Amino acid sequence: MGNKNQVKRLQKQRASLLRRTIKPTDSRLKPTDRSKGKPKKKRDDDEPKLIDRPQGSSAMFFQYNTQLGPPYHILVDTNFVNFSIKNKLDIIKTMMDCLYAKCIPYITDCVVAELEKLGQKYKLALRIIKDPRFERLHCLHRGTYADDCLVQRVTQHKCYIVATNDKDLKRRIRKIPGVPIMNVAVNRYVVERMPDAFEPMGK
Repeated sequence: MGNKNQVKRLQKQRASLLRRTIKPTDSRLKPTDRSKGKPKKKRDDDEPKLIDRPQGSSAMFFQYNTQLGPPYHILVDTNFVNFSIKNKLDIIKTMMDCLYAKCIPYITDCVVAELEKLGQKYKLALRIIKDPRFERLHCLHRGTYADDCLVQRVTQHKCYIVATNDKDLKRRIRKIPGVPIMNVAVNRYVVERMPDAFEPMGK
């Protein structure tokens, strides 16, 4: 009699062990048993949400761009060169007269390609930007749309002033903090959004 009780106890123990080791997907399990073994899913509300924000530039100190200062690095746009020719302005000399400091004009491959596309009419503009005093910046992206290229550059590197008379490009650059804009006014250049620390005297 005692042996029978012992055997029954052992069978119960084995059955409970089997129940513990059996997989939740096993066909022998009832639907109610399957739900017991499953871990509860987290609700979407409980999970922390990740917000992807672009990293701020280390050059920015509050609203001031600490990377701006003489010698000034100026990114030149296609129409800025054309407006300068129409107003009979020497680009480098007029830039220095405007900022009272040494200025280094930079031309990207996109701007050169845009001027080449415009044809013979803009031959003088091409000759001006091929001056050795103009620094050439090589583009790694596809296409020759200069506006996108200039916006991308000033977003990554805050050391430039953008020289342009294009209204759309100016609107886009105004949204980027710490990037001044130079444009052609009547017989002179004007800079907007220049920090007080580097603003030329007697403007």
